[in-house]
Amino acid sequence: MSVRRRTWKTISGESRTAWVVDYTDQMGTRRITTFEKKRDADAYAAQAATEVRAGIHTAVGASATIAQAAEDWLNSVELEGRERSTLKTYKEHLRLHLLPRLGHEKLARLTAPRINSLRDELLRSLSRTLARKLLITLKAILRDAMNRGTVNQNVALGVRIDNSTRDQRKLEVGGDIPTPDEVRRIIQAAPEYWRPLLVVAAFVGLRTSELRGLPWRDVDLKRGEIRVRQRADRFNVISKPKSRAGARSIPLGPFVVNTLRTWRLACPRGQLELVFPTRRGQVIQHKSLIRSALIPAQLAAGVVTQDGQAKYTGMHALRHFYASWCINRKIDGGLELPAKVVQVRLGHASIVMTLDIYGHLFPRGDDGAELAAAERALGLHITS
Repeated sequence: MSVRRRTWKTISGESRTAWVVDYTDQMGTRRITTFEKKRDADAYAAQAATEVRAGIHTAVGASATIAQAAEDWLNSVELEGRERSTLKTYKEHLRLHLLPRLGHEKLARLTAPRINSLRDELLRSLSRTLARKLLITLKAILRDAMNRGTVNQNVALGVRIDNSTRDQRKLEVGGDIPTPDEVRRIIQAAPEYWRPLLVVAAFVGLRTSELRGLPWRDVDLKRGEIRVRQRADRFNVISKPKSRAGARSIPLGPFVVNTLRTWRLACPRGQLELVFPTRRGQVIQHKSLIRSALIPAQLAAGVVTQDGQAKYTGMHALRHFYASWCINRKIDGGLELPAKVVQVRLGHASIVMTLDIYGHLFPRGDDGAELAAAERALGLHITS
């Protein structure tokens, strides 16, 4: 295994330099691979030497490109029955970001330093959230290539983008989360047709896709419970929840039960028997909920910004309210539920997600009066 510098002149007389990795693979075949930079050549040489000793090396000349591996991966994802919206997102990741940067490169030429360089480039030019999603997509492509035998290791496996929320702005009540008074005013001022939907959004906390795909068969008004077992994606296709945690049962209060009982008599009928359909009984568009329900209700209620625009621009604001209502102390009008119960009701995949988003809303429970009471309970007291 050797790394040497090669210098030559083009027909026009220009000097060119490259770094050549010269080695023999596990089959006894001589391999020569060229790199523009010495650090890339050194990294490849070290990686190739390890793979040759382990008998798992794939030479660059026999390797597929990232673009070819991505196409194979997309085909497998589609065969698995992933949602149309998920496939669209993956294709956008590839078309807009990954393939322009890596598509022509050979799988066998990839090294951990190259992936680290890509990581840094993504973080410099894109949001941390998008950069992290792109890295996850790339890892999935390389994992699929390993399973197909077109590459012998996933060099991106050890490259990470921290999902830390330390620098993220915390959700604020009155800014990102409607206050109880604002929710009361919004519901009271809502157009009659849309009031039941806003009630369920605020006091059951369903995602917009879950509201749009909710059928009457999953609403048990006798038991006071909604079962979330399906959703409507951005293409209005009814499908299962995106994760196991998304399938759940949520209890209903008397106000919600009575609202839904009345609404059931007036609800438009359709083949899907949806709770909140269009006036013709079909799946309603996400944008229509914003334009026809949320915005008019806020304007009528006076829940507006200084320039007279609706204060909350997305339905997720009402889901945030539900989370805060579950968390708030009973003395403050909330349910004061444990974090684990809040996680289950929201359908979060892990309690970490719940605490990352809403942890700052939980009562601290460490004020002076409570600490003093805890000390007295232990028989501790101040002595002069």
